[in-house]
Amino acid sequence: MPYHRGWFTFFAVAALAAIGDLATKWAIFARLGMPGEQRGIVLVPGMLSLETNLNEGALFGMGQGLGAVFAAVSLCAIGGILMLVSRPATRSDRWLLLALALITGGIIGNLYDRLGLPGLRWHAPLERQGEAVLAVRDWIHFKLDGIIDWPIFNLADSWLVIGAGLMLLISLRSPQTVEEEAAP
Repeated sequence: MPYHRGWFTFFAVAALAAIGDLATKWAIFARLGMPGEQRGIVLVPGMLSLETNLNEGALFGMGQGLGAVFAAVSLCAIGGILMLVSRPATRSDRWLLLALALITGGIIGNLYDRLGLPGLRWHAPLERQGEAVLAVRDWIHFKLDGIIDWPIFNLADSWLVIGAGLMLLISLRSPQTVEEEAAP
């Protein structure tokens, strides 16, 4: 089996996932501005809207202010994933490769924001006004009135969840199924 087999697929999916995330963040923030500057766009009343939000933490806003730690963990995770993908068995398992590529694309999309690369500046609160924003840009708000108000998220978060879900499903496969799928 050639060494490069699977690498193209991995990098193509990871790049498309990251580009999709960054492009949608750019479009929504260009249209709605920073959080609170404009009203959100309601797509499904009482259920789905587009509104900007900045998250300096991680999952569900936990760990606010630990952006540098999350950036370091992100870089380590990418390194670990690349080590996994360097294994021929990983590259020959299309589902595992897809899961790892989606996770990598999600990590890259949010890492880009954590490093302040969009060039955003805080407009509020007054004591932070003008400082660089080192936070993840979120824009998808799902809720069911009176039942759930899910934290605002982005496509990178979706790629991470889908990739993790695929990893869970992959872990439930029988070893025989794994060997059969890896066979040429």
